Amino acid sequence: MTGNAMTDQWYPVGLFSQLGRAGRRTALMGVPIEVGLDAAGNAEVTDASGRALPVCVRYSHVWSSLGAPRKALFAIPEADQPGRRFVDVGVVRVRCSPLRAVENFLDIAHFPFVHTDILGAEPHTEVQDYKVEIREAEDEVWATQVQFYQPQAAKSASGGITTQYMYRVPAPTCSVLYKTCPPRPGEWDVITLFVQPLAEDLCDVWPWMALFDDTTAMTDLIHFQQMIFLQDRSILENQIPRLLPLDPGMEIPTRADLTSVAYRRWLKRHGYTYGAELVAQ
Repeated sequence: MTGNAMTDQWYPVGLFSQLGRAGRRTALMGVPIEVGLDAAGNAEVTDASGRALPVCVRYSHVWSSLGAPRKALFAIPEADQPGRRFVDVGVVRVRCSPLRAVENFLDIAHFPFVHTDILGAEPHTEVQDYKVEIREAEDEVWATQVQFYQPQAAKSASGGITTQYMYRVPAPTCSVLYKTCPPRPGEWDVITLFVQPLAEDLCDVWPWMALFDDTTAMTDLIHFQQMIFLQDRSILENQIPRLLPLDPGMEIPTRADLTSVAYRRWLKRHGYTYGAELVAQ
């Protein structure tokens, strides 16, 4: 197990609704763990030696840590907003660094090329100027004033629209996306990426959504988001190097990559390096 600063973070380790007394065997940062329910029906997580690990249940998921988290799991206020539908998308296993998975989620420029005729389309390929900052008070990376033309921005969308985005990185392997809500202008749909680092080059990705959509079938919402991420998986699993480079000279960013640059700088500042390539090989 690494002594990395990421040891003391919270990580998703399963959907609470899928737990049983038998337990689910999985891993966290290379350490085998078991996730299940105790006699009272509460979530519990143990390592191979039987040691009880920290546990919390939030956003439909069970979260745990190999260390001692210094603060509570980050807040998503929309998770407590009446009228939203909460979508447990499930899990997708990806042969890549958990940090690569998050960075890909933050990338706007790939929409027309990877999610063609859904989240983007040619000739609408230009990424317009947007704002990126590391908010010191919250210790989070934020990208705001992001907009992009999308043929089908959401399952509930009936045609192409210019979609407004905000990206937030509240933890090294988690990101929260706020985007235009087609049925309810003035509100944001919330799409999250919760990443469980199984190893430095292998992760389970648990997307979760909090939407205003009263008409689309739950199965369709889940299938739409799974389709999007499966398109991403083929890209992620072919990236070289497999780990995320933190040395600025290893991969040359463009103007569209401001969020990625800030994310990498934030990771390096805190020593969040599990799944990272630190120096050029």
